[in-house]
Amino acid sequence: MAGSIGVVMTEVIRAGLVEEHKTTGPLRRFPQNMDESNGLIEVPSDALCESICDEIQALVPEDGQVEAIGVAMPGIIRNGVVEDSPNLPQLKGARVADSVQAGLKARGIQNRVSFFNDADAVAAGLAATRGHLDRLIRVWTIGNGIGFGRYPYAEGPWEGGHTVVTLDPKENYCGCGGRGHLEGIMGHRAMRLRFLDMEPDEVFAAAKKGDKRCMEFVERYHRALAAATATQIHLEGPGKFFFTGRDIQRLDLALLKQYLYEMVKMSPLQNYTLEVLPEDPALAVIGAAVAAGQALNP
Repeated sequence: MAGSIGVVMTEVIRAGLVEEHKTTGPLRRFPQNMDESNGLIEVPSDALCESICDEIQALVPEDGQVEAIGVAMPGIIRNGVVEDSPNLPQLKGARVADSVQAGLKARGIQNRVSFFNDADAVAAGLAATRGHLDRLIRVWTIGNGIGFGRYPYAEGPWEGGHTVVTLDPKENYCGCGGRGHLEGIMGHRAMRLRFLDMEPDEVFAAAKKGDKRCMEFVERYHRALAAATATQIHLEGPGKFFFTGRDIQRLDLALLKQYLYEMVKMSPLQNYTLEVLPEDPALAVIGAAVAAGQALNP
């Protein structure tokens, strides 16, 4: 059976060949130099699509047999078009499907490519690797931006990171320009704007040492995530929520549970569970590949 290729673009591009819901070897990464991990924001969309094509080409087996190809990236992705992507703004309006398909065709690769939101790919990866493809999976991904992933896919933007969690008009740090958003509190970029004199990790370290300003922010950070999660519970019902991502080490699960308990009071909605997972880039790669296979065989 031919494998599938999954590609995920966030701060960097990662790609892998997937067989039976597992990667067959180490993930490819572009750029390889860790010092360039924030460099994609300066790369034009056409160049990003070419880099995606290069990573796919490098993973195609010698016999050329590939079952499916899936590409995941931040933002609202519909019909192969990035309608908006605040954390990679050069992609807004980009017809990534057309660009990648053309680039692959020029490289002799004829496979159709499917495109997804990166957080949705994480949710699909969790479902596949845990044998839960028959269940609802919801996941928050915590990094430069805040993603909300859902499996199975349901029509809609699902931009949970832009959930409004405060009415304070001063909360205007979200990259999309909106006020009161979850990402404007929890996002790495937003924290750097808020604390111009401290890096985000320094803020959390100072909070542990008793710095009042930092302690108040850490409380707001967890209350914001609890509010966004409570909103999802009130809209779609309880169940299991996963939390992962590059900056997951900042999350205090006990504190999150405390605030969420204060926000969800209707007894039919209280049978939710929360699980924190260390970041695993392979999850999104596997999820992109699995989702692509499902798109070809709905």
